[in-house]
Amino acid sequence: MSITIRRERPEDFRETEILTRKAFWDVYKPGCDEHLVAHKLREAAVFVGELDLVACEGEPIVGNIMYTRARVIAANGQVHEVLCMGPVSVLPTHQGRGIGGRLIEESVAIAKEMGFAGIFLYGNPFYYARFGFRKAEEFGVMTSDGKSYDYFMGLELAPGRLAGVSGNFFYDDAFHVNADELEEFEKLFPKREKHKTSTQLF
Repeated sequence: MSITIRRERPEDFRETEILTRKAFWDVYKPGCDEHLVAHKLREAAVFVGELDLVACEGEPIVGNIMYTRARVIAANGQVHEVLCMGPVSVLPTHQGRGIGGRLIEESVAIAKEMGFAGIFLYGNPFYYARFGFRKAEEFGVMTSDGKSYDYFMGLELAPGRLAGVSGNFFYDDAFHVNADELEEFEKLFPKREKHKTSTQLF
């Protein structure tokens, strides 16, 4: 069955959070918190609803992408608005079929039309490089604490749009999750065992 892309609707929220939990479970650490991040982002003032897209195979949702407004603050205090991409979620049963790529490409095209300067994210550099993302340091953008990592990446949405945009990158507090709120949120989902693997980052 073909995949269609559309805007997420309020009645999709629960299904999307279940999907996100399945997509990230045990990937970066035992269990995950991305489903709670997704829940919190929708309530944040910086959430960009026009870029909240879902991929559907018929009626069921099999993928989701979200964006929030973020800031790059220069040494002189000048603030530049940019986008932060994520989470990007695809059901494990549907990964490797290009669904995440379609969500990225379609949302990037919309972000360009909306006039945003650039997009920054934390993710797999081998994956995101295929969509034009480069190490954020190449744009003069560092993490909030002044660090540079291969997995901290940026994309200029049109030639010259990130010219003069340099400094430290700050995303919304909704991305920060504490153990107590995650434990409470997890009560809304079927109990699932966590596993520690050698490929996890944390």
